[in-house]
Parts: sequence; C-alpha cells; structure tokens
Amino acid sequence: MSSAEQKYDPVRAAAVEIIGLVETGKQQIEEAVHAVIEENSFDARDIRFLRQLVNGTVKLKRRLDHDIRFFLSRPSEKLPRRLIDILRLGFFQLFFTDKIPEAAAVSESVNLARHFCDSARARLVNAVMRAALRHPERIVFVDKKDDPVSYLANYYSYPDWFITYCLEEFKSDGTEKLLQSMNQPPHLNFRANHLKAKPEEVARTLQKAGTPFTRGKHLPEFFHLEEGNVPLVEQLVQEGKIYIMDESAGMAVRLLNPKPGLNVLDLAAAPGGKACYAAVRMRNKGMVTAVDRSRPRLELLARNCKRMGIKIVYPVHADNLEFKAEPFERVILDAPCTGWGNAGKHSDLRWTKAAEDVDRLHRVQSMMLDRAAKLVKPGGILVYSTCTIIRRENDQVVEEFLIRRNDFKLESALEYFDGEVVSERGFLKTYPNKPGLSGAFAARLKKILKT
Repeated sequence: MSSAEQKYDPVRAAAVEIIGLVETGKQQIEEAVHAVIEENSFDARDIRFLRQLVNGTVKLKRRLDHDIRFFLSRPSEKLPRRLIDILRLGFFQLFFTDKIPEAAAVSESVNLARHFCDSARARLVNAVMRAALRHPERIVFVDKKDDPVSYLANYYSYPDWFITYCLEEFKSDGTEKLLQSMNQPPHLNFRANHLKAKPEEVARTLQKAGTPFTRGKHLPEFFHLEEGNVPLVEQLVQEGKIYIMDESAGMAVRLLNPKPGLNVLDLAAAPGGKACYAAVRMRNKGMVTAVDRSRPRLELLARNCKRMGIKIVYPVHADNLEFKAEPFERVILDAPCTGWGNAGKHSDLRWTKAAEDVDRLHRVQSMMLDRAAKLVKPGGILVYSTCTIIRRENDQVVEEFLIRRNDFKLESALEYFDGEVVSERGFLKTYPNKPGLSGAFAARLKKILKT
C-alpha cells in the first residue's frame, strides 16, 4: 500500500499488533517490540512513541477497561479482541498522555478500527471515544473506604491479590505511593565502567550533549536519565564505558564487597550485570565464576565482558542446584523471583505473575540458598538478593535459612548503606517510590568460623 493510500498510522498499528501478541500470551512485550521494529523502518522517535503506547496501554489495561465500559451501550457485550485493544489504546492516548491532541487520538483510533475490523466497528470507536471526551464524569469508582482493594485495583490498574498484599505490608498511604510510582514511565539507569571511563568522564559527556541526569545517591557511579538520549547511550554502551543497570541491583554487589584478588561466585549470573560489576569493583584482579543454566545468556555475558574490558569473569554452563566446586570467599545468589520491584519497567509483569508464583518461588529460592551456602568458605560471605518487594520471597527466605543453618549469621547492611535503605533487621530494602531506585532486597550472611 502506498503512503497516499495508507489511511492509518503504522506506528499505532504496530502497537495494536504488539498488544494483541502480549494479550494472547504469544510473546512478551520486549520480544514483540523487537520483532516489529525489525520488520519496519521506524526511526528513533517512532520507536519511543511505540514503546510509550504499548507499555502504557498494557500497564493500565484494567483501568482502561473500567473506564471504557461506561461509554458502551451494552457494557456486558463481548467485543472482538482487536476492538478491545484499539479502544484501550485510544483511551490511553486520550486520558494518560499529555502531548497527543484529542482529535488525533480519536481519528487515528477510528482509522485503526476501519483497518483491523470494519466500518461498523470504526463508527463504534468514534462514538465511544467522543462520548468519553464529552462526559468524563460518567466514570465512577467504588468507594475507597467501602472496598479499598477494588478501588485501588481499578484506579491504578493492578491485580487484586497484589493490592491486598500491599495494604497489609505498606498500609493505605504507602500503598498508593507505591502504585503511583510503578505507573510512571520508567527512566533509564546505568553505571559507569571504571575500567574504561571514570564517572566524571561519563558525566562530562552527558553534560556536553545537553542530556539531563542525576547521580546515584547510594552508588555515585550510577546515573539516572529522565529523558534518554538514546543514540548517545547506545554509543557509550558499545564503547564499553557504561552498562545498563539499576542502582538498586548494584547495591547487592556493594553489600557483597568483593575486593581485588578474591575468588567470587555468582550463582545465577546471566546476563552478567552483577558479575561484571563485581569484576569492576575488584579492578580486574581475582576471579569471578559466573554460573547460569542458559547458554545463550552466558554468551551474552561473555560479549558484555569483552566489550567492557573485563578479564576475570569465567562463565560456567550449569544448573546452580547441581554446580559443584571448592568453596568461595564471596558468593552472590540473585535468586529468581516474581520481579515486583521492577513492575514499573516491565509493563506486563503485573498481569503474568499470580499469588501462587510467590509460594512456588519461595520453595525454589530456599533450595537455591541452601545450595549456595555449601559453596561458601568458613569466614566467607553469602549475599542473597532479589528484585521483588514481596516479604515471603525476601525476609522469610532468609529468616528460615538462619533457623536451619546455625553456621551463618546476618550482618547488617548499615555498614555499607544509610538507614534509609536498611531495615531494622539489617536487610537492604529499596522501593520504586524512592527517586532513582527500583524495588530490591539483599541480605549479607557470614559463614561462622569454627573454633
């Protein structure tokens, strides 16, 4: 079809295609986005817009569905899958973006309905969206005092079980702050690679390019960009001067405190963020054994190391529950988890993780921690970390471990970080509602020397 004949926006059409793939469980967001980008000649601006549309629509789908039904003549009628996706995308543009003109949001949605469905569906989209613009007051929510779970779940777009957990853990005010923060567009975070560029050099490069940034509060070699200069960041990544990584993820490595010359084990290493950061902190002196069960991800780790000039990371393809070796002076286990600390960045996570996953992963995490403990030298350090904010995957795993293993003791994270990110028990805990941070947990465990 020629550009003159094309009656719809290809970027928005691509967004509908991706949302459909994600909703039907055929692909995850990033996989679908990459596939679509490869098939189209979108420029950097198009790609940013595509990501905004897809991530925002998927993240807020429960809120969007709640709002849309107030403008349907038959709310209980089952609509075609494509039409639902188009309406969600249209309502997201109308009410949750600030740079898309209302007229454009309506007309482009009508065009998509005509392209993907038919003229009758296009007229329905036009009627629904125009009614929403004229009468936004039709949208109502249950009373927050009467039913806080339903109110928060619909208003902020989360599953009921997660809202229930947050209200128990963080109370009402804390829950709303957390939910709001995870609905914000994600920012780009990375760390300077000391082996190729000092943080001050990276800062000067960003300043010269006019790219606003803030430095990490707890780890100053980390940078936070609210508006990413994508070409510059990609150039710095390819040059090995920076590595895309959250400050919260790096804090577990600081808690491990790997020093030059030590023998370090990363038991769930790929794609290598923590292993590489440990090697950099060790100044390329010593050894970091990086174990992972995924060969492709280990190959990515090896490429990352080569690009950054890291020479002491040794990938090992093995299941971490079966890996055997002589004990190490430092061991870090970044355990598989529900990932709720990164729900703001992974838009489909909130719809793919269920309450049952927490219990299942708790068992896996406990087994992995027991296995990791066997690989620590007497007097050595074991750090258990996750990127979730669920207590059963964090505190409870460690507390139960300490009951089972009287040869380990908990060392407070206060030696490495201030009380803002350290719990009364001494665990490192970060949350997405803090500037520049995502949700993460880490515990420093020392193996007691026998006397």
